[in-house]
Amino acid sequence: MSFPFVPGHEVVGDRDDGSRVVLEAVLGCAARGIDPPCDACAVGDVGRCQRIAFGDLEPGLQTGFCCDTGGGWSTALVAHPSQLHDVADDLTDEAAVMVEPTACAVRSALAAGEGGVQVVLGAGTLGLLTIAALRHFGSPDTLIATARYPHQKRLATELGADVVVDPDEAHRAVRRATGAMVIGDTLTRGAASVVDCVGSADTIATGIDVVGAGGRVVLCGMPGTTTVDLTPLWQKEVALVGAYAYGQESGAHAGRRTFDLAFELVGAADLGRLVSATYPLDRYKEALEHAAAAGPRGSVKIAFDLRTERERESL
Repeated sequence: MSFPFVPGHEVVGDRDDGSRVVLEAVLGCAARGIDPPCDACAVGDVGRCQRIAFGDLEPGLQTGFCCDTGGGWSTALVAHPSQLHDVADDLTDEAAVMVEPTACAVRSALAAGEGGVQVVLGAGTLGLLTIAALRHFGSPDTLIATARYPHQKRLATELGADVVVDPDEAHRAVRRATGAMVIGDTLTRGAASVVDCVGSADTIATGIDVVGAGGRVVLCGMPGTTTVDLTPLWQKEVALVGAYAYGQESGAHAGRRTFDLAFELVGAADLGRLVSATYPLDRYKEALEHAAAAGPRGSVKIAFDLRTERERESL
C-alpha cells in the first residue's frame, strides 16, 4: 500500500454521467496503464496481478489502499473503466454494495470444490456470503456452518446451511455428519472442504483438524501472523489454499467473471438485506464503532451512505 490513502473498496457510486456502477477494486495492469499486461491479467485473473507496485499508480493491492486512487470513504475517487460494472436499475444501492464482497465469497466457494460435507467457519459478512455461494453454485451433500450470535445462525440457515453450530461445536458437527472417529483434536474422516472466513489461528487449526484426508482448507478471511500446528495437514495430505479477490473463473463456470456470478447471486439470494445500517460520512466514528461490534449488536454489514449526506447538504 502507499500512504496517505483513503480506505474503502466496497463501492457503489455514480460515474460523471450519472450512471451507477460497482467498483472492481483490484488495481491490475489495465488500471496501472501497463501494456502488455502480466500473464495473470492477460487471462483476466486480475487478483493475481504481478505488477501491483508498478505502472502509473503508486503501490497498492486495491482502490482504498493506494494514495493515487482515493477510496470509498470519501465523496469521490478515481477508477479505470476496466474496474467498473454497470448496475441494473432494479438493483438497490444496498444490494449493489454487496457485490464486491460477494465476488470474494464466490471465489472462495468455487475454490472449495464440489460435493461431500463442506464447512464454513464464521458467519460474519464473508461467512454468510460464502454459505450463499456454496448453496447457489456448489453441490454440498451437507453444509455445516459455525456462528456465534442468534441472528447469524438464523441468516446462515436461510442462506443454505444445513447445520449451524457454535464455533466450539465444529468438530462434533463434522464427526456426526461423516461418522469419523477422533484422535486428539483430529478427525479420522472429515469434511471434503472447509472455507475459513475468519483467518485466526484457532479457525485455521479447526479447519485443518476437521477436513478429511486429501481435503481442502480455503482461507477466505485474511490471516495475519499465526502459529498453527501443521502436523495434521502433513499427515492427511491436506491442501491449504488462499482465495483472494476475483478474476476469470474456470471449471463449471469457465468463461464467466467472478463479478458476473456475484451479481447473479446478490439478486437470487436477496443479499442487500445483509446491510444492517448506513451512516453519513460525518458520523464515521459511530459507523466504525457499530461495525466493530456488529455481531453482538445483531448486525451484519455497515456502510456509508452518501445519499444521506447529499440530502442533508441540500436542506
